[in-house]
Amino acid sequence: MTTDRIVRIVAGFFVLLSLSLGVEASPLFHSPNWLWFTAFVGANLLQSGFTRFCPLELILKKLGAKSGGEASPCH
Repeated sequence: MTTDRIVRIVAGFFVLLSLSLGVEASPLFHSPNWLWFTAFVGANLLQSGFTRFCPLELILKKLGAKSGGEASPCH
């Protein structure tokens, strides 16, 4: 699996997890402060789209994951 796919999977998982922990209607609700984590993930995706800098991708490359194609959101 390439770094771009892993980044997308992890970002999607974090967004869904933090929403389920932060939205009062959720059976997993813990605190509305979890919505700040959702905002952080979204802001990181936004900045990586402009700057092509993604901390998770750097970590994955050091762990040996192969780089994604030129269409990677975090290159």
